[in-house]
Amino acid sequence: MSGHSKWANIKNRKGAQDQKRSVTFTKMSKNIITAIKLGGNNTNPEGNSYLKTVLDKAREVNMPKENITRLIEKFNLRKDHLQSLYLEGFGPHGVPVMVEVETDNKNRILGEIRLIFKTNGGSLGEEGSVGYLFERVGEIEVEKMDESLELELIDKGALEIDDKIIIVEAKALGEIVRFLKEKAIEVTLGKLIMRSLNPISLPSETEVGEVLDMIDELEENEEVAGVFAGFDYHE
Repeated sequence: MSGHSKWANIKNRKGAQDQKRSVTFTKMSKNIITAIKLGGNNTNPEGNSYLKTVLDKAREVNMPKENITRLIEKFNLRKDHLQSLYLEGFGPHGVPVMVEVETDNKNRILGEIRLIFKTNGGSLGEEGSVGYLFERVGEIEVEKMDESLELELIDKGALEIDDKIIIVEAKALGEIVRFLKEKAIEVTLGKLIMRSLNPISLPSETEVGEVLDMIDELEENEEVAGVFAGFDYHE
């Protein structure tokens, strides 16, 4: 999964500066854009429940209203020229990484992402170099989860449930989101991600931290929509 939320305990031990970086307006901005797209590019929260939910979250972290307005205006100006693509490569310690980008200038973003890989001890590869190590699945986050709901989701074909995160087949994403909403379960976000099929096991928190540092740097680029790294760590 993309999920370096899974490694929050390690990030929290890395110091106050990293904690700040992990909850930034940049990340909230990406969630807003994702919600707009999930709602059919509708930038009106009254007609886009995904966007309404994310905007409520943005207010909770005190994201300024003018930031949100500027972000939506910029999206409306660029949406007809955006190209979505995946960039593939290896991060520190040979960890396979896929970077989802949405850009109006492919050459520029290629150069920026290549530099981030290089400065973090990795290398950007060709198309297909690591893609076969991942599968496309749906990821849904809900506000609450209980045992009864978990059993119903398993019956519906959920592949994995981890706390409030549900992993489903890509083709079932819309169906499961509708099912949850019909049950009045608040869906924080639902999106397609790339899940690692055979993650590399890293032996130390130091190595995990180096991978997370590169992921942070990638995610700080406003044209990066998602970062998916194939690694695991067991304390």
